[in-house]
Amino acid sequence: MKQWDGRSKGTVLGYKIFVYVMKKLGIKAAYAVLFFVAFYYFITAWDSNKSIYSYLRYRLKHTTLKAVFGVYKSYFTFGQTLIDKVAINAGLRNKYSYDFDGIDLLKDLLSQKNGGILISAHVGNFEVAEHFFSDIDFECQINLVTTDLERNVIKEYLESILMKPSVKFILIQDDLSHIFEINNALSRNELICFTGDRYFEGNKTMQAELLGKEANFPAGPFAIASRLKVPVAFVYVMKEKNLHYHLYARQAVFKHRDANALLKEYCNNLEIIVKKYPYQWFNYFDFWK
Repeated sequence: MKQWDGRSKGTVLGYKIFVYVMKKLGIKAAYAVLFFVAFYYFITAWDSNKSIYSYLRYRLKHTTLKAVFGVYKSYFTFGQTLIDKVAINAGLRNKYSYDFDGIDLLKDLLSQKNGGILISAHVGNFEVAEHFFSDIDFECQINLVTTDLERNVIKEYLESILMKPSVKFILIQDDLSHIFEINNALSRNELICFTGDRYFEGNKTMQAELLGKEANFPAGPFAIASRLKVPVAFVYVMKEKNLHYHLYARQAVFKHRDANALLKEYCNNLEIIVKKYPYQWFNYFDFWK
């Protein structure tokens, strides 16, 4: 979609400033810097402001004033998740706490020895999940299906200061070779994670209702997950107060090869999450256009 090109905003200098403040003054001090950064986006990022406002005002039915304030709060919360991701991957995992709702589901999923598919969304902070999994005796290789469009200078800088993640990345390829990588990972009883709420212009899409209005979703995750004879779960890692995270896992119930039923189940589940955490859905474009 034209509104999103797969790249994060920001500069290497911006990341360096936050890392410096975090190391010298602590995570909460880095949060304090966000008051100014979030305000900058609040007064300059008109396109994303309009999209966030529309989502809060018309889809979640917030009042006008609450929706306007919610635009700023969304930017601020997104900044917090980025800081947390850097902090946790830089060795500050012990500063954070968590609750896990659904770990038995994932353990049962792996006990079937067929691997499994996780479908998440651009909500919360899924990329830190592996660090919490390690605390609950949940040893499994996670493969994240993604694009590789992040700005190279930012990516290189972060790789130079952070611990190497155990999560593997399966890059989406035009020749569909990623399908073979997915099958190989499943044969090793590994987990495959997709995000189901973004697509690129020109890719095949599916339609479903989300928050009372029809929207387009990428067809790939739902087509693949519905056709493979492996268990499917929806997983989210949501930020809460005081450096605390809540990890959710919910089983997907649908008929084999029924991608539409799986998408509908996903939308129902995602609605529950975004209503509970309205400022943590980080799709800064007109999702329902």
